[in-house]
Amino acid sequence: MSSKRFPHPLCAYVSRGRVTAAQRRALEHSWPRWGLDVSAGFVDLDAVFTRWAPRVLEIGFGDGESLLAMAVAMPERDFIGVEIYPAGIGKLLLGIERERVGNLRIYRADASEVLRSCIGHGTLDAVQLFFPDPWPKKRHHKRRLVAGDFPRLVADRLSLGGHFHAATDCLHYAQQMCQILGESGAFVNLAPNGGFAPRPSWRRATRFERRAHAASETVYELLWQRV
Repeated sequence: MSSKRFPHPLCAYVSRGRVTAAQRRALEHSWPRWGLDVSAGFVDLDAVFTRWAPRVLEIGFGDGESLLAMAVAMPERDFIGVEIYPAGIGKLLLGIERERVGNLRIYRADASEVLRSCIGHGTLDAVQLFFPDPWPKKRHHKRRLVAGDFPRLVADRLSLGGHFHAATDCLHYAQQMCQILGESGAFVNLAPNGGFAPRPSWRRATRFERRAHAASETVYELLWQRV
């Protein structure tokens, strides 16, 4: 676990009002306990959590509301959140302290960097990606996270039988993810008839999901298994 301060200068975010005073205090005082340092390289998760347990990595947890709820509801699992925005990280840190959650740690870094540099082969039981930036304009599709060698990287970090679980309100992105995952040869679609999966009852709706429902948008759930 990192003993360093939060790895990003906060002054710019605070001056723009993007980080509240409470979030700033959490970033300064709670990060050393719950934050993980990507520069430390591959991490011994058994040592970090002081136990062995099924491990879940969530990419882009936003304000952390959904991730925190899962960690509270499933104490038998360990959760690792990856996010780049200080305000969301600060809010999640406040939630961790409030709920006294011991099975949740955070990276402030790019998800691909965390997977490549910090997570060992076959150490994860699930990777979650809920409402990633869809980059809706065609010329921006290359910026989507699920592209290139990303599925193979995720597959390598998952244990055999592990799950990649995603949700999005962008149909084109959902279809693209299914195509890329299928072509990788490392995953099989667990959804009925090879389509989209039903939303599991344990997954709390994220802020982006509530926004999508308010706009009468359809949410597409993907559940693929490492084979």
